[in-house]
Amino acid sequence: MSRIGKAPITVPSGVEVTTEGILVKVKGKKGELHQQLDESVTMTIDNNLITFVRKSDAPGDRSKHGLYRALVQNMITGVSEGFKKEMEIIGVGYRANATGQQLELALGFSHAIIIEIPSEVKVSANTEKGKAPIVTLESYNKQLLGQVAAKIRSLRKPEPYKGKGIRFVGEEIRRKAGKSAGKK
Repeated sequence: MSRIGKAPITVPSGVEVTTEGILVKVKGKKGELHQQLDESVTMTIDNNLITFVRKSDAPGDRSKHGLYRALVQNMITGVSEGFKKEMEIIGVGYRANATGQQLELALGFSHAIIIEIPSEVKVSANTEKGKAPIVTLESYNKQLLGQVAAKIRSLRKPEPYKGKGIRFVGEEIRRKAGKSAGKK
């Protein structure tokens, strides 16, 4: 039984949810999102409560039950409150600068890396003296936000010896012990 799929979703005020067949559209103050549902899951809207019912107990249908409920929940949260991810850039000489929808990163390569950020994602870079630069990404689309954050992190993943690289704020990096010179 999908515990997530069984839980109803409460639609907050200011959010409009409509269905056209298997297409779900969610509109709020931050933006508009749409998601196509699978035929094995049925969504019903009743007095600001959304419930999901699956057609059978087949393993594929059971897995989609919770999936589509979570996707619609994330859409509703996104258009009403939005999502935010913060990444810190740790390393000597590593810098970040955001201008408009471009993020310029200096990550120890011979050249600066310039990334075009999609218009749905708002980017800002904060650099304080003595602290690691922090890049903040905000969006109403959780999937796109995660994809952009993963792309930025993949440019210089945190390495296990010194911990240099791009990591999410609060992320724990498993550190390894370096070489130990033995005496003879």
